[in-house]
Amino acid sequence: MSETRAPLPDATIFLVDDDASIRDSLALLLSLRGLRTQLFANAEAFLATYRPEWRGVLLTDLRMPGLSGLELYAQLRAKGCDLPVVVLTAHGDVATTRAAMKAGAFDFLEKPVDEDVLIDVLTNAIREDASRHAVANAATAARDRLQRLTPREAEVLRLLADGLQHREVAERLSISPRTVEVYKARMMEKLQCRSLAEVVRLAIESAPGRNDEA
Repeated sequence: MSETRAPLPDATIFLVDDDASIRDSLALLLSLRGLRTQLFANAEAFLATYRPEWRGVLLTDLRMPGLSGLELYAQLRAKGCDLPVVVLTAHGDVATTRAAMKAGAFDFLEKPVDEDVLIDVLTNAIREDASRHAVANAATAARDRLQRLTPREAEVLRLLADGLQHREVAERLSISPRTVEVYKARMMEKLQCRSLAEVVRLAIESAPGRNDEA
């Protein structure tokens, strides 16, 4: 049996399955492994309750009355939901698996699923969700700090981050190298950075699309 890793704070397994006995058995298993669950009898109930701040992983059955698991996944993506999705079904086939993975599902598991495999997959999905949001939070914090800069300080930062030397920045902006040094010092003080490398790293962290690449 594989070792169960400690769950992450505020992470929840959102379990969607129309079979009450499966919901109850999985909820019991997950709780015994230290994982918090929230149960839904169908996709519509989950969509009606979903909140963007939810963290964790969606574990959904594939075939259900009303919306299927893949249809639920598609609607969540349309809403901008980035919860990792694990599809669990007794009706798996190659075409369905390919469709689920192509759509971006984190994993596709067939019932009956090995308990340790299920726990490992869910734990990895939770950690990916936490990592993704840590990157997003860092980018937001970086952008908030950069907003302290004046337009000219931000321009100096952009040019320095592009690799230009102080003399080159001065020529580009038609100012003296000494003035570039003054802007750099003010910029580092406002951003609470001890080196230009920290400033450049902050600019990179704030770049749009960085979370999408994580």
